[in-house]
This record gives sequence, C-alpha cells and structure tokens, in this order.
Amino acid sequence: RNMETSQTHSSESMSNDLSELLKEATKEVHEQAENTPFMKNFQKGQVSLYEFKLVTASLYFIYSALEEEIERNKDNPVFSPVYFPVELHRKAALEKDLEYFYGSNWRKEIPCPEATQKYVERLHYVGQNHPELLVAHAYTRYLGDLSGGQVLKKIAQKALQLPSTGEGLAFFTFDGVSNATKFKQLYRSRMNALEMNLATKKRVLEEAKREIQVFEALQELVSKGQQNGRPVQPKAELRTRSINKSYEHDSAPGKESERTKTRHTDTMSISPLVRWILAISFLATTVAMGLFAM
Repeated sequence: RNMETSQTHSSESMSNDLSELLKEATKEVHEQAENTPFMKNFQKGQVSLYEFKLVTASLYFIYSALEEEIERNKDNPVFSPVYFPVELHRKAALEKDLEYFYGSNWRKEIPCPEATQKYVERLHYVGQNHPELLVAHAYTRYLGDLSGGQVLKKIAQKALQLPSTGEGLAFFTFDGVSNATKFKQLYRSRMNALEMNLATKKRVLEEAKREIQVFEALQELVSKGQQNGRPVQPKAELRTRSINKSYEHDSAPGKESERTKTRHTDTMSISPLVRWILAISFLATTVAMGLFAM
C-alpha cells in the first residue's frame, strides 16, 4: 500500500510539472505540423532558398522581441530561473545568417510578414504586462530549436547546398550547450520549480497554445484563398519583390560572388500566400519536433 501511495503521488507530481503540461497542451500543433505538405516535402529535402530566407528573417524579428523581453525580466523571479542567455539566445546567430544570405545591408532588406509582426507584438505585450507567461514562449521556441532544429539543420544544409563550415546555419548552432540532452533536463527542472499556482499554470498553457491558433488561422486562410480561386497576398511580399529587383541592378556582370549567385536562385513559382504559410509552418514545426524529441 505504501508503495502504491508513493507511485500515486509521483504520478500526480509528474502531471503537475509545467514542462509535461506544456508538452501535452501543444500536442495538437505537433500532429498538425508533421502532416503538412511543407514538412513532408522538407523531410525529403525539397525546400527552396526563398522559403529558408523568409523563415530566417521571421525568426530574427521573433527572437529580437523575445530576447528584449527576456532581458527586461532576467531578474524577475517568475522568469530568472530559466534565464540562459549564453546557452540559448539566438539573435546574434540570426544576424550572422542574415548577413550571409542578404549581405551587409540586410537590415533594410529583410521582410516581416504580417503574422510574424503580430507574434512580435504579443511577445512585447507579455514581457511588459504578464512576464510569468514569457516562459511559455521561451520554452517552446528554445527547446524546439535545440531539439527539432538540429534535424532541420542537416536537411537544409544538404538541400540548399550550404557550406559544410556552417555559413547560413548559425541559428541552429548552440556553442554554449555541450550536451543538449542534459541541458534540456536542467531547463525543464528549473521551469518545473517555478513558483506558480494552478491558475497561473493554466494561463501559461493557454499562452503556449497561441502558436496553435496562429497555425490554424493560416490554414483557414489558405482554404479560403483556394475556394476563391485566387491567393491573398501578404503585405510583406511587395517589399520582397522590390528586394529581388535591387539584387538584379546591383550585380556586376561576371563579378558575382557565390553568395550573390545564391541570392538569385530564391525565386519560386508558387503564390505569395503559400510562401507565407510555408514559413509559419516551419516555425510551428521546429517547436513541435523539439517538444517531442525527449
């Protein structure tokens, strides 16, 4: 009986661990992401440079906002136990990747899709008004990148024929983490030790589900666009087209570097809306793969 009681308490403790609750709450996005045409094609190595660049740009805006709010709350007890800037922060790595793909003037050229901008605004709102919810975003993003992102890195490197030395893939390289499995265990234990009552935990879970809601909204948008027979064009696409034109004018005949040649291969014969959906699906996928990697 004592053994049965002990096992029961252990089971209850596990079910109340925030990391386990988050994993279960985001199970749906995992199932959706792994069954999207984009993910299936990506696993086959069918990914274009345009898609990859769009994802990298979106990630830059997201991590800039996330890490700005993390720094704001690094001493706040509702977040400080999971503050690991050296091990996890991605903004500097993304800056390296964007310079590789877009050149030294990348800040003026990268597009920010409307869906990404809404996510960025939410991150700032949470960090400034409800910092206890910031852990939901940090957990899903960082552990997703540390786990599932490693699989995507290998696929992208091969499919896009990126240098074996790692250029264009700094985002996936965590120099501050020597053992990913042990670090994730540490992160989860720190997160589970955060002092949160049940009501707060529920709010954290709801915050994590926001990525699912974005994913579902985009899928619905695709369906409507297909029903109407014409795609809806995101505002950011107009800016992207002007960027591609500027590359053409800036290039000197016969003097293109390999990186510049690579930029010219990023045009796709698919609709702007599909490009947008693919990028957001990629973001959801890294989260999903990461959450279920352990």
